[in-house]
Amino acid sequence: MFWMFNCMLIVASLHLNKPCVQTAAPVEVRPHRGQARSKRYAINPLGYKWEHFNVTYKITKFPNTLNKDDTRKAISIAFTKWSDVSPLTFTEITNPNKSADITIGFYTYNHTDCWWSPLHPCFDGLNGELAHAFLPPRGEIHFDNHEFWILGKSRFSWKQGVWLNDLVQVAAHEIGHALGLWHSRDPNALMHPNATYTGQRNIAQDDIWGIQRLYGCMDKKRVCDPWARLGFCERRRSFMKKNCPQRCDLCYEPLDAVSTPTPPPENVKIKIVPRGKVVGFRCGTKNTRVPPKVSWYKDGEQLLTSIPGYIVIKDRDLRLVANEFNEGTYTCRIHRRGNVVSANSWAIRLKPEQSSNNS
Repeated sequence: MFWMFNCMLIVASLHLNKPCVQTAAPVEVRPHRGQARSKRYAINPLGYKWEHFNVTYKITKFPNTLNKDDTRKAISIAFTKWSDVSPLTFTEITNPNKSADITIGFYTYNHTDCWWSPLHPCFDGLNGELAHAFLPPRGEIHFDNHEFWILGKSRFSWKQGVWLNDLVQVAAHEIGHALGLWHSRDPNALMHPNATYTGQRNIAQDDIWGIQRLYGCMDKKRVCDPWARLGFCERRRSFMKKNCPQRCDLCYEPLDAVSTPTPPPENVKIKIVPRGKVVGFRCGTKNTRVPPKVSWYKDGEQLLTSIPGYIVIKDRDLRLVANEFNEGTYTCRIHRRGNVVSANSWAIRLKPEQSSNNS
């Protein structure tokens, strides 16, 4: 999700949901040896994605500051950015009686289920959170209707005294979440948390690696097999990577362990909770005049943003719903003047479900 104030993105992707890889941390990737690349894209840990390539979307509620035609145009351009680099195609559903995979709406404070759902934040008014999205299969993208949306680059309007937000750019970022991507650590990527601040509007190579790891890529030229038989995969690797990545299994960079997890404190509190229960933690016990700087980790990997529907982080507080996705060890660290002054850690384990035997 995008935040306008301080240009920080607090909730984003999971912004949503997924299933497959039995790991709690995001799947991070870096290139082959010899390639200098320190930043990586991240896909959701459970591998949630759409199981078909012809994804549909519907705009259920339009913004107040942009007409319907320009809104549709902006959303279409944003989807095209992803269809240009993946096998996916996107079709807008305009019939109100037909359902769509991804629903898009512009809302004010209280919207859909945010009022009663502890894992879905409500919007905060002008100049705060811009948008958030949910992973497949929920497939929802919500924009804050208090913001001023335009078809064009973001800029400050001195006449109106407000920020005018680029709908194409924000929508393209949120669509990445709705397709299954988390935030990238590459500052040049569209999926970087601060893409709004940097003005990044286009799909970067890091974004391409991420979306193609989820959905693969296609040979649209029908010439890759002959080139592969000529040995181009080995002798002309760069050429084949550009033109025939799938044929040579170069569609995306290989998985590689790249980070050293942060170890939890020695005293870990274990919580065994039933599936579906919402669990909350607070980092530290003392209230201070100045809010402390807090960092959260799951199984040693830092949590950079909230994940609507799964985990919500707000300063010293973290809430999550107990499920396979969220099992693991959560650690918070309070920082002051560059030093860690306090740390707490909790381990979440699912309570075994009792099987009912009907005699």
